[in-house]
Amino acid sequence: MTPDDKTTPTGHRAAAADSRAAADTALLEAFGGVRGMVDTTVPGLVFVLLYTIKRDIHLAAIAALGLTALLGLARLVRKETLKHAFSGVFGVAFGAVFAMMSGDAKNFYLPGMLYTLGLAVAYVLSALFRYPLIGVLLGPMLKENLSWRTRNPGRFRAYTRATWAWGLILLAKSAVLFPLYWWGDATQLGWVKVALGIPPFLLCVYLTWIFLAKAPPPIDVIAEMEAEEKAERERGTPDAGQATDPLLPGWTDRIVSEAGTESADRQPPRH
Repeated sequence: MTPDDKTTPTGHRAAAADSRAAADTALLEAFGGVRGMVDTTVPGLVFVLLYTIKRDIHLAAIAALGLTALLGLARLVRKETLKHAFSGVFGVAFGAVFAMMSGDAKNFYLPGMLYTLGLAVAYVLSALFRYPLIGVLLGPMLKENLSWRTRNPGRFRAYTRATWAWGLILLAKSAVLFPLYWWGDATQLGWVKVALGIPPFLLCVYLTWIFLAKAPPPIDVIAEMEAEEKAERERGTPDAGQATDPLLPGWTDRIVSEAGTESADRQPPRH
């Protein structure tokens, strides 16, 4: 047995460390990481800054949209994932068009606010119906799929707590922004939205990391499936004797049968 065998204490620690590193990477990838925060925060900052200085909705909206397109192009050049860039582009595009058509700068933030509220409701409902959204998102990335629902109760609890954290924090964020949208002005709404962009996100990611760090490691169902397929292939492989002479069992049965017949013929007849 090698020192790094997973059945040894050292192997268990190494497996746990690998599992935790994979969970950290999957967590950052799922929520966009630092680049995702930049893509979703900086265009709004540019909009509120230009609008505060120039009081020109069209100029601020076009500048924010142009910056979002440049950020997406930079991701494309670096061959990075575009899923977070696309969400940022569509969000800023809807907001910019809505603000310019309505003539109200506050409407630039409305699509993003509605998206945040809808996401918060989805997190809460998924936790209530025992399909926590954080587990649904991270399970495939950690090769455990939905095994945590029936085979790993510790991770089920961790995913449920993390999902509740995301839902409640995003609901609290919406509870601050929507009153400003209804009764505040565009400048106030813009600066508060920028201020509430990164900190709640970091808090959600941190709490998710804490919950998962204390949970049992994920069950690698992909590795289990591969092991089962390998075992089935090995069971279906003939042994060495059958592989060298597949007719041997048939010849053996025939010899035994003929020997029994000859023995019966040699017995004297009974009177």
